[in-house]
Amino acid sequence: MQRVLCHDKMNKRAEGPKREFSNKTINMPQSLSKVYVHCIFSTKNGKCTIKDEVRKDLHSYIIGTLSNLGSYVYEIYPNPDHIHILFSLPRTITIASMVSKIKTSFSKWMKTKGITGFSWQNGYGIFSVSSSKIDVVKRYIQNQKEHHKKISFKEEYITFLKKYKITYDDRYIWD
Repeated sequence: MQRVLCHDKMNKRAEGPKREFSNKTINMPQSLSKVYVHCIFSTKNGKCTIKDEVRKDLHSYIIGTLSNLGSYVYEIYPNPDHIHILFSLPRTITIASMVSKIKTSFSKWMKTKGITGFSWQNGYGIFSVSSSKIDVVKRYIQNQKEHHKKISFKEEYITFLKKYKITYDDRYIWD
């Protein structure tokens, strides 16, 4: 879209005079976005199937996969039973599609590493992150190993849902 014609007339308001717009050509700028998200999802049934031996390679693989989808990964930490990823959401893909592509790709990769019966839970949590909080979320993700010495994944996840005021049903949150 390169042309938009403005024929609008603003109503006269108490604070100012009526303004008229003539036919003007307005060039539409390119579409730009910067949306940061913190994505969290668990292995199926919370099984501890992400072993230390594959963590470093999985980390690199995830970064490559997201890069191929047009995303930049700011931080990632694969725990034994769940994963945290802070990334930019490309403007050309929906959240659901992005998470589906991530999970499918990671599952296939894990199976190539000989991890049989591996799968992710059906659901996920994705939380918006302000650009001013990127470093805070990065540190939170980097500190996962220590963090989970004090709190379980389920407690952590429920805390996120409450913090973001997300309504959920306990019967359907875990699989």
